Amino acid sequence: MSQRHLPPPRTVPTAGTGQPAGVGRAAGAGQAARTGGRPVLGFAARTAVGVADRAITAAAARAGAPGGLRFTERQLYYETCRVLSPGSTLLRGRVPGTPAPVLRLPVFTRALEARGRETVPGLLPPLPEPVARVEPAPSREPSERSESSESSRSSEPDLYDYGLPRLLMCQDRSIAGMLLANHVHLEAACPVFAATDALPLDPRLLAALQRTEGATVYVLHDASPAGLAFPALVRAGLGPVPGVRVVSLGLVPRHAAALRLPTGRGRAPGPADRAALPAALRPREADWLAEGRFAEVAAVPPDRLLRTVLRLTRGPRPPRDSLWSGLRGLRGTGFMTWPAA
Repeated sequence: MSQRHLPPPRTVPTAGTGQPAGVGRAAGAGQAARTGGRPVLGFAARTAVGVADRAITAAAARAGAPGGLRFTERQLYYETCRVLSPGSTLLRGRVPGTPAPVLRLPVFTRALEARGRETVPGLLPPLPEPVARVEPAPSREPSERSESSESSRSSEPDLYDYGLPRLLMCQDRSIAGMLLANHVHLEAACPVFAATDALPLDPRLLAALQRTEGATVYVLHDASPAGLAFPALVRAGLGPVPGVRVVSLGLVPRHAAALRLPTGRGRAPGPADRAALPAALRPREADWLAEGRFAEVAAVPPDRLLRTVLRLTRGPRPPRDSLWSGLRGLRGTGFMTWPAA
């Protein structure tokens, strides 16, 4: 398997052992009984898991800095790759490129399971599966409305009566959970949603966006054909809402190259996927995507991701007052200041 291929973590039995199914299960059960239920690994596998375990310890400290940030398992994997490849970090911003991950994802998963996910400070637990939203059936009479619908409307009746200037939509549910766990929605005054949980958007949220002039829906997505088509999907999910902008925060392939993010290689996009790519892409970026390459938002270091999202969603900060500007302001107030003459 190519090292650029990054399948999602999964635990499946290994096929092709050359033994009948019953014999393989019996041998596996006997080995598990002798080792206390843990799978038996060869010397090379044990060495790789040991190296990955020490790298995970250093990567968790780096991913949580500064101030004890929370991060996902995928972000910890990419940070572990950076620990094992320090040259990639040194070359970031100087020599653009998209290196392959130096650590296979299954090796990282085995090392993390061996040490225990709960022993890694700052690591967020896996998110539960999304719950399908069931829209209440339209009723002919007001008295036929369900009690749950009435209670949800009456709990905070003025919650959706205000204008909403901005909203952040994430392609990855785990990234949305990470931003919420680090209180980005509070610091940026910007609600954070995952597309699988929020689309189609609640009509009350749409109305709140329309109440604010220049309201913006920010979109955070991967550098992949599906990710680059995601803003258009969000735009279609919003429906006809005049005055509401949809702005992409990235990633795009040139971001991945500038940050030297580890990238994977999957199935090459078909003609329909290539036709759906944004016209603003550079030819080199389109060729990069045509090779089946992709870069995930999770590959961005957690602290940098938080700073970028905060900077882009809450807008420019007002200029800080210096000592001299403060003294000039006091002089202009006319109260206990220097005389003008």
